[in-house]
Amino acid sequence: MEIPVPSPPPADPAQPSAAGSPTPPPATLRRNLEDFALAELVRQHRGSFAPLWTIESWAKLLIWLALNSGCSGDTASLEAFAAALGPERSARLRQLFFSRDGEAVGLDLQADPAEAVALLRVPPGGRLPDPEGIAALLEQVGLAPRLVLDPGRWQERAGGLVIPFA
Repeated sequence: MEIPVPSPPPADPAQPSAAGSPTPPPATLRRNLEDFALAELVRQHRGSFAPLWTIESWAKLLIWLALNSGCSGDTASLEAFAAALGPERSARLRQLFFSRDGEAVGLDLQADPAEAVALLRVPPGGRLPDPEGIAALLEQVGLAPRLVLDPGRWQERAGGLVIPFA
């Protein structure tokens, strides 16, 4: 006769983990992992879809993600993928796709071609480099051909610089 061994009770999400903070529920952990994995895919592959910094490159990334998620590539399948991605996650991924962290010069860059301007943000305590340094950063990330490089048309704002698309 086999003696049943009771399984341990499920972890209470409100109970502190070994690190001392509450463990999130499994659904939250799964969602966080999905967000993290998708963000890493975007970061690693956003430079793979030419022409860079275009709506076309964003569409190519989404199609690539859809195909690698098992979609067939037809319109209905791609629409189902977009619906599964959802508007909030899609917006976060798009923002990530069209941004770069300019660690070399201490700036963050946001340049969505659907907007009229690109934004260079300076972190607290930082400062804008000279126009040559900014032009070098824009060249480095492949944005120089798409933006107005005349510093006379740039606008300095609190915390950064606004540069119009060409």
